[in-house]
Amino acid sequence: MKKLYLLLLSVLANACVAQEADLNSLRLPDGFSISVYAEVENPRQLALGANNTVFVGSLRGRVYALTNPDGDGPSEGVVAVAERLNTPNGVAYHDGDLYIGEIGRISKIENIDSKLSGSSPTITVNDSLPNRRHHGSKFLAVGPDGKIYLPVGAPCNVCEEDEIFATILNMNLDGSDLQVIASGIRNTVGFDFHPGSGDLWFTDNGRDMLGDDLPACEINRISSSGQHFGFPYIHQGDLLDPRFGSGHNPADYTPPVLKLGAHVAPLGLAFYRGNAFPSNYGNTVFWAEHGSWNRSEKSGYRVMMGRVSNDNTEIISNEPFVEGWLQGQRNWGRPVDILNMPDGSVLISDDMANVIYRVAYEG
Repeated sequence: MKKLYLLLLSVLANACVAQEADLNSLRLPDGFSISVYAEVENPRQLALGANNTVFVGSLRGRVYALTNPDGDGPSEGVVAVAERLNTPNGVAYHDGDLYIGEIGRISKIENIDSKLSGSSPTITVNDSLPNRRHHGSKFLAVGPDGKIYLPVGAPCNVCEEDEIFATILNMNLDGSDLQVIASGIRNTVGFDFHPGSGDLWFTDNGRDMLGDDLPACEINRISSSGQHFGFPYIHQGDLLDPRFGSGHNPADYTPPVLKLGAHVAPLGLAFYRGNAFPSNYGNTVFWAEHGSWNRSEKSGYRVMMGRVSNDNTEIISNEPFVEGWLQGQRNWGRPVDILNMPDGSVLISDDMANVIYRVAYEG
């Protein structure tokens, strides 16, 4: 009886929050529309499976599947396919298996397409990761090389720690051969491989306690294994840390592709891969700015876009794609991740409004 009561409270709370999602306050470029694709508790990373199924990670212990066999309109069903996990923020679908990124563990559900009716047990892929919760949320992607890519954030605001922290790692699909491929990354919770060059681009959240406007959050690009992006010594490519920066030269570290605003908290990042948007979106990257919690005037709370240079090495513009979650100093939503859909639309998760949006071009 108690469990039923708690479940009803959760459903009612979800419904109340979802009703606060004011789509009319959201602003997009001309010709674009936004609608609610699904209502999900605390949706975080999104991953596309077979038959238009979208898998959704969360910080609340559950992983969801959104079914939509026809591929049109909103999702037709929301099912929890895994439960009682340790902050399963990250999800990645590959060859019929669903990989799940928990704090300290990467797990999977094999043959997930045949298990969409309810919760299934998970199989451990690798549980050798640090079990530190501070910046411990995982984001997953399977790269062009068939390896799983994942971060281990710094377990602090700013500190020197063991070499596995403040990194991006990769490993084989069976969890073997875990390797650090880039370091000096304070906390990335979003990355994507450029569809042309294959380079891994990622967001990074800058440190706190240097004031409202320093340092800038970042977008970075890994062009070769072993690069160091500066943390904790150098921030935003050119700012020495007041405690750890002494004796370090910014020229010795890889600078960001793009400096963002301080404390905007960029999370998910995705290159547009569809053909339904206008042609000038063909080499565009989107990123979700989850929004500041540590600034006297709030910033972020929007999805941004940037045009990528012809040589696929730079971002040559920085402009809003969807904004309006922040109204004055009150925000009613926080975008997290962006996902390309087969019909050329994109989905955006919002872990505050408990909604996944669909953005389409109506022309």
